Amino acid sequence: MTTYRDRADAGRVLSERLTALIGEPDVVVLGLVRGGVPVARVVAERLGAPLDVLVVRKLGMPWAREVAFGALGPGGVQVLNDAVASRLSSDDIAEVRHREQAELERRERLYRGDRPQIDLTGRTAVIVDDGLATGATARVAVEVVRQLGAHRVVVAVPVGAQEAYELLAAEADQVICAQRPADFGAVSVYYDDFHEVSDEEVTEALTATA
Repeated sequence: MTTYRDRADAGRVLSERLTALIGEPDVVVLGLVRGGVPVARVVAERLGAPLDVLVVRKLGMPWAREVAFGALGPGGVQVLNDAVASRLSSDDIAEVRHREQAELERRERLYRGDRPQIDLTGRTAVIVDDGLATGATARVAVEVVRQLGAHRVVVAVPVGAQEAYELLAAEADQVICAQRPADFGAVSVYYDDFHEVSDEEVTEALTATA
């Protein structure tokens, strides 16, 4: 098992797997908020590509928020799991959606300030996170960026579970995963420093690469 010193170190290692994208036109690197952003920052710098954040909010069941019936992304994109959502009334769905939409917009304002979201229409979107455990958030992210107009979607992570990798491989155009340990465990195990990424770190990363 190889561990990374921190997310920046993981970004450097991951960048070596993405060198084919250097010089490619219309590449955009999207860091999944929040842990994916420090990794994505290094990747964007190495590729010479613009960096943006991707805020995805899970829509959780009112009585069990960890159970998702869907998710929200930027630009009003909504992804629903109809089999789960069918157990809720339209009022329940509207209430949860309203709450999570407000939080999504708050985070986007906080991170991006007055800068508009990068237009993904016809572009190659490289979605970066610090690891894949279940892959649930990344799968939603893939669908979100497709709905936002991305022509090609690449998911890139420093480490991930084999099962999550296979699920993502069926959704994205390409999945780059630097490590796929047989006995995965948790993402944090593969980092010496796996501190909780702050809002300030996210904002600073975007400002530095603007």
